[in-house]
Amino acid sequence: MGRIFISAGHGAGDPGSSGGGTTEAQQMILLRNQIVPILKTRGYEVLSVPDDLNLVSTIQWINKRYRRGDVALEIHADSFGNPNVRGTSIFYIAGNEERKKHAQDILLTLLRRVPQLKNRGAKPDTEAGVGRLGFCRNVIAPSLLMEVAFMSNSQDRSLLINNRREIAEAIVDGLANWSFQVSGTKPKPPKPDPKPDPDPKPDPLPEPEPKPGPYPEINIEINTKAYQEKGILINGNAYIPVDLVDQLGVDLTKDPDIRLVQYQSIVYVKAIELRDYNVSVNWNADTDTVLLSTILEICPGQIDRIMSHGNTTEVQLELFLKSNNENALKDFPDLPKIYREEAEIEGVNYDIAFCQMCIETGFLSFGGDVKPFQNNFAGLGAIGGGAQGASFPSARIGARAQIQHLKAYASLQPLVQALVDPRFRFVTRGIAPLISQLSGRWAADLSYGDKIMATLRRLYESAGLL
Repeated sequence: MGRIFISAGHGAGDPGSSGGGTTEAQQMILLRNQIVPILKTRGYEVLSVPDDLNLVSTIQWINKRYRRGDVALEIHADSFGNPNVRGTSIFYIAGNEERKKHAQDILLTLLRRVPQLKNRGAKPDTEAGVGRLGFCRNVIAPSLLMEVAFMSNSQDRSLLINNRREIAEAIVDGLANWSFQVSGTKPKPPKPDPKPDPDPKPDPLPEPEPKPGPYPEINIEINTKAYQEKGILINGNAYIPVDLVDQLGVDLTKDPDIRLVQYQSIVYVKAIELRDYNVSVNWNADTDTVLLSTILEICPGQIDRIMSHGNTTEVQLELFLKSNNENALKDFPDLPKIYREEAEIEGVNYDIAFCQMCIETGFLSFGGDVKPFQNNFAGLGAIGGGAQGASFPSARIGARAQIQHLKAYASLQPLVQALVDPRFRFVTRGIAPLISQLSGRWAADLSYGDKIMATLRRLYESAGLL
């Protein structure tokens, strides 16, 4: 029988998000403490991750104890600037259709039991803020990360506190079903405590862990051509020979977190990891083929350069925006057109500027300190604590100010249009030509650039460019 790992997110003293006088860490520990005994009474072996571990240590702790048939779930509570945003979502490793189904099943099990929660969907980890989730990617066991509710929403917070037992039982139902799908076995009914043995025997030695495999072979296609070697499928994830990675021009030695697997004297790497190196990764379920493409309609070397050209059409920008907020264009119907026109005038990549706007405004849902009527799409002058920042007379001028601010960071060239950015003079010109260099500069968030880059990749994937 497979075991179940359960982790309450934000350990090692990190409180996570907060609201209503409580924190994410506190609520997830309380929820975890309800889940674990229910699982045990149903006969499951549960491994609860210690609360003093950070993410890296959590992953190491699980991987050290992993056995085939195990599953792992980490529970979190989300937060957003708009207090009206609420609901439950669950993340799985991108490109794994089996894991997607598991995630959907667990989410629907919870929502059937607690219908007051809003369904925000099962999502690939590429849709998370920074474009990948370590818990989904680096845990060896099949793993999922659930955002149970929003700490920033009073209704969700009330459900977490007042319906904790009900939520826990629903999650247990989902975990039980998932464990059976992965391991193929169900726990035996727990036996009553035996009477003391007057002549106790020593504990038997644990059974040796079976060797890894056999793993099913999969086909590999590169730039629409079949590749001679085969890959393997591990826990629903496509792995390809590491020799192939070298041929694709990808250097994995710079990423110590990349997990390599040796099987039958061949070293493999998880295919989805190549996505971070501008390799398009897809899956054809009909032919069991992982599809890799390095022939892209965008220039990989320019993808993160602020002073470069955009690659999408206005329609593609509109569709991407509406797929994340169906009401996004209600107040700003011409915004994709405006961004393209204004950015091209200054030589700024309009895709980057547009994705930054999506991050700053929550895909035009706003809800933070900056309000829609301000036409401030990049938080210019907003420093938190209720400070609303700058206001602009129109959407076009607001977008122009943001683009000028980006140009200030990325270039020494003079502006083409008259200055409208009120904070242009405070920037050291040309100090941040790359998206990643905006972190800690445009915003205090050290993951700020990663979030823009993750959104940019999602945009290009939705447009079929990556």
